[in-house]
Amino acid sequence: MRGVPSLISDIRKKVFTEVARMAYNGDDYTKAEDLPFLIVPGDQPLHRESIFLERAIAGERVRLAMGLSVRSVQTRSLMTEGMDHAAIAKQYYEPPLINIIPYACHACPANRYWVTDVCQNCLSASCQQVCPREAIKFVNGKSRIDPAKCIRCGKCAQACAYHAIVHLERPCQAACGMDAIGSDENGRATINQEKCVSCGQCLVSCPFGAIVDKGQIYQVVRSIMEGDKVIAIMAPAFARQFGKDVTAAKLSSALRALGFADVVEVAIGADICAVEEAKDFLEKVPAKQPFMATSCCPAWHAMVHKLFPAQAKNISMTLTPMVYTARMVKREQPDARIVFVGPCAAKKLEAIREDIRSDVDFVLTFEELQGMFEAKEVDFESLEEDPKLKNAGTAAGRGFAVAGGVAQAVVDIIHAQHPDMEIKVANAEGLKDCRKLMTMAKTGKYNGFLLEGMACPGGCVAGAGTLLPIDQAVKGVETAQKLATRKNPLESEFSGIAEELV
Repeated sequence: MRGVPSLISDIRKKVFTEVARMAYNGDDYTKAEDLPFLIVPGDQPLHRESIFLERAIAGERVRLAMGLSVRSVQTRSLMTEGMDHAAIAKQYYEPPLINIIPYACHACPANRYWVTDVCQNCLSASCQQVCPREAIKFVNGKSRIDPAKCIRCGKCAQACAYHAIVHLERPCQAACGMDAIGSDENGRATINQEKCVSCGQCLVSCPFGAIVDKGQIYQVVRSIMEGDKVIAIMAPAFARQFGKDVTAAKLSSALRALGFADVVEVAIGADICAVEEAKDFLEKVPAKQPFMATSCCPAWHAMVHKLFPAQAKNISMTLTPMVYTARMVKREQPDARIVFVGPCAAKKLEAIREDIRSDVDFVLTFEELQGMFEAKEVDFESLEEDPKLKNAGTAAGRGFAVAGGVAQAVVDIIHAQHPDMEIKVANAEGLKDCRKLMTMAKTGKYNGFLLEGMACPGGCVAGAGTLLPIDQAVKGVETAQKLATRKNPLESEFSGIAEELV
């Protein structure tokens, strides 16, 4: 669970920290062979049956953090195999982004009804009476379900007066809105990469930490250490991620302590995006297309293209806030290396698209950035606020981080220009609901509407790379919005430069 400390979050932080520390120290990549022993010290396992298994999993996590693939257990190889290709000062990535470490998977039941010890051996035997396949019998005074006969209709669970029957679902599978999770011959989870859109919801839902995304921490640090002008552009969801009292200006100072040359707020790009999407909507709906969908969420965008290709043309062609911000920075500083820092795993794939890879050099999640802070032992309390940081994003631009924020910004712009115009909006959070939204849009139910889809329930603040519980992250964004000196994107000093950035 995001924002709740656990063994999984602790291990992830240790992995990111040690990979970053190795890069900052200038150590040869072969030193990575030692990292599992630093991540999992001692001679006793903490949560699995063997410390050797824990270290093997930690080793694969190190590889994934550097953008490398999970090794096969059937072939002997060093943990550092292929790492010479990844130990560079530029983006490195071996697809796919979201991976399952097979021997870390618990092989959870995918879909099963189970009688618990709460069963009271009641006289009514209602569970048996309602079962259409006679799959339930009394065994040693307790109801038992024959999985070979069970059709998983759920009638027994509904009928039980004691709620003794539970529905067991594989957490990663239940969280996947794309039906991309399957099973291998050993019952362990697998990902159908043709269906996956890399939202990362399976990653945050796995209680065994078996699902891991690939990272670019090492490459970012190498770029900094080699003297590149590396500039961080911070997604609007950053508020409070690194502590309640860590202001944007203090976070900027912390990033400079890591070696970043400058920090820019992506809410600036969100403002530009909102203005352009408002133009798109006014121009195209309903004259040229029945509805318009927002463009910002990469997983939503990928879902529509995979499952609703005929409706994909109704997604706004506006560039995303990340791209607008990156292009704006590179226009002024063409020699800069841009690192997008945000809550989203899918942004890593957006950044390697052929039409974008020259704009965004690296992508880090907040979780990965925290590992860099740990590696450099950055003390936020001792830092002074960065006087150079511009309070440039509007309240609406910062609101892109929460569900409904993108559509609201577009509506506010249209209402500022056309006060009497009614704009109909429909929102969806989570890919399952996003699919329902597009299914209804396909039938014509949302003709004339502005549609906002967010792959993560709650919006960007619920992304796979966040550090806070969603409710706290939302409060952080709301506070940041109140601190904005400008409210509407039309008030932004950058609102009119979109054409220069295309």
